[in-house]
Amino acid sequence: MPSLIHEKRHGIHDGKIVCGVDEVGRGPLAGPVMAAAVILPTKLPAAIRREIRDSKKMTQQAREDLFEPLKQCCRHAVAEASLAEIARYNILWASMLAMQRAVDGLKTAIDMALIDGNRIPPSLSCTAVAIVKGDDKSLSIAAASIIAKVTRDRFMCKLAETHPGYGWEHNFGYGTPEHLAALRQLGPTDWHRSGFAPVMQLELDIAS
Repeated sequence: MPSLIHEKRHGIHDGKIVCGVDEVGRGPLAGPVMAAAVILPTKLPAAIRREIRDSKKMTQQAREDLFEPLKQCCRHAVAEASLAEIARYNILWASMLAMQRAVDGLKTAIDMALIDGNRIPPSLSCTAVAIVKGDDKSLSIAAASIIAKVTRDRFMCKLAETHPGYGWEHNFGYGTPEHLAALRQLGPTDWHRSGFAPVMQLELDIAS
């Protein structure tokens, strides 16, 4: 279970401002990549704290149930990198850009950013440390993972209303059999990532 060990190590009890940062959406074939940055309150309600964990280890309903209470008790910001930016920079560096924007979106001076993964966004405006599997270890990174995941899932559900048939309300843009079958039948949309192999191959097939 995630804890505050990293936050404490970097001074949250000494008045330091520490945020957790995580991204979601590197793997899907469609939609933007998003990131969230979260500053937990000094006194996080126990009922919320005990439910926070890596969003990938939670059910969709559990994430949804925690989403609003979590947002209400912590400072947070969500940002994205667009499909054009994913195509221009590749998905890794677009993810870095989304994380940088999320930290900037907090609009407060950050003493330390805890970044999930093994890389630190190069243009981050504060000191940072990368934590591999951080959403399993840091409470603020895990909180960021929940906020980012629910925000992106809801975005994809909204897109599904105007782009029916791909199952985005269920697969959120990931390359499930349902999504791949629809992609072959219906073709790619403007929200598909043209640089990703299944989409690229289909575009080549259509062109030929």
